[in-house]
Amino acid sequence: MRFFNTAGPINTNDHYCIPPLTRFNLEQMMTLIQQKKYFVLHAPRQVGKTSYLLALTEYLNQQAEYRALYVNVEEAQAVREDIEAAMRMITNRIASDARDFLKDRFPLEVKSQILESSAGDALGEL
Repeated sequence: MRFFNTAGPINTNDHYCIPPLTRFNLEQMMTLIQQKKYFVLHAPRQVGKTSYLLALTEYLNQQAEYRALYVNVEEAQAVREDIEAAMRMITNRIASDARDFLKDRFPLEVKSQILESSAGDALGEL
């Protein structure tokens, strides 16, 4: 049974929704991604930004050319003054999400070594 969701990302199988990839300009996003450019997805609360990024991640992973991973690093805000703790939290999240969603254990295996050698640039190294 489907229902309206007002808390967190939607699941198109469970929730009534406008298909996420139609909410923003997919062609424009793909052009930016192909050009290896950054983009900011800025919109008010509960517009569908996270749902769009999750759908975009899935879409990209279906292409042979890309491997995409959505990672939420909000928890690191709690230690914003402690860069090493924040990098530890973020690299842990990336590594566990890579393991869970991409079946890739490599980040999990190397994150400790990266944090020891270059905590300030751990995100770039990972």
